[in-house]
Order: sequence, then structure tokens, then C-alpha cells
Amino acid sequence: MRILGIDPGSQRTGVGIIDVDAKGRSVHVFHETLTVLGEGGFPQRLKRIYDGLCAIIAEHRPGEVAIERVFMARNADSALKLGQARGAAICAAVSQGMSVHEYAASEVKQAVVGGGRADKTQVQHMVSVLLGLKGPIQADAGDALAIALTHAHTRASTARVGIPRSAWRRRR
Repeated sequence: MRILGIDPGSQRTGVGIIDVDAKGRSVHVFHETLTVLGEGGFPQRLKRIYDGLCAIIAEHRPGEVAIERVFMARNADSALKLGQARGAAICAAVSQGMSVHEYAASEVKQAVVGGGRADKTQVQHMVSVLLGLKGPIQADAGDALAIALTHAHTRASTARVGIPRSAWRRRR
């Protein structure tokens, strides 16, 4: 199974692709940061996200897409722009016939590092270790790979347990 992870952003969108074999081993395929700043206004940035992801999907043919769920930002304008960037990314995936799975940042940190409050450097380090990457990874691309790894782990757990992810919520 080939999984595309997306870390959406209104200035930079991280993209990471992994292959997962039947035994659950993950292998790095591709990662990139789409820098969408440039000519034109905000609508042009959204188009660059959409077009960039459509091209990556066409080239690498992932089977599923995982994307980070929006968190509440302190600045409402930033949160709205992030939501719109996320919408452009989701539209790109869905327009290519992909199923999209969403994960909260805390779920990604828990799956990759083991703690939901891990910082970005810990996530990047564990992504490098889990995928055998050498050298530093740009933060947004590292986060995208972490999202893809989270989806791979979640798929494997769902298959083992036989309970849909929506039923995993903890009782309080």
C-alpha cells in the first residue's frame, strides 16, 4: 500500500509518501515541501497546492491519503487560511479518486513518538529513524511523512483489532 501524507499550510504544504508492505514495514518513497508563496494572491496559493498535489498523485499513484486535521489557532485569520489550504489539499486528493483519512496532531505525535505532546524535532527524529533517512528533513515534509506513518500504523491496528477507528474513542 502506498500512502500519501499531507501537512497542509497556506505558505508551505508538506508532502510525504511511504510504501507499506504486508508485514507492516514502511519504506520512504518521496517527500517534498510545496512552497506556495509567490505571484498572485491567496487564491493563487490554493491553486498551487491543488495543482502540486494533483501532479504528485499522478506521478506516484498512492492508494490512500492521510492529512492533518485543523487545530484551533490563536489567530482566527491564520486558522481560516489553514482550513482553506487543507480544503484545497483534500479537493486535490478527492478529485483524483483518493480516500482521505484525517488525524489530529496529537494522534500523529502519539503514533510516531509515543507521546501526544512531542515537539517537532522529536517527530522529525523519529521519522528519520523509522524510515532510515539520513540527514535533516524539512519540518513540513517531515510532518507529512509522520502523518503517512500514523495512517499506516492505524490501518495495521484496525486490521488486527477488527474495530473501526471511529469506535476507538476512550471512555471517560
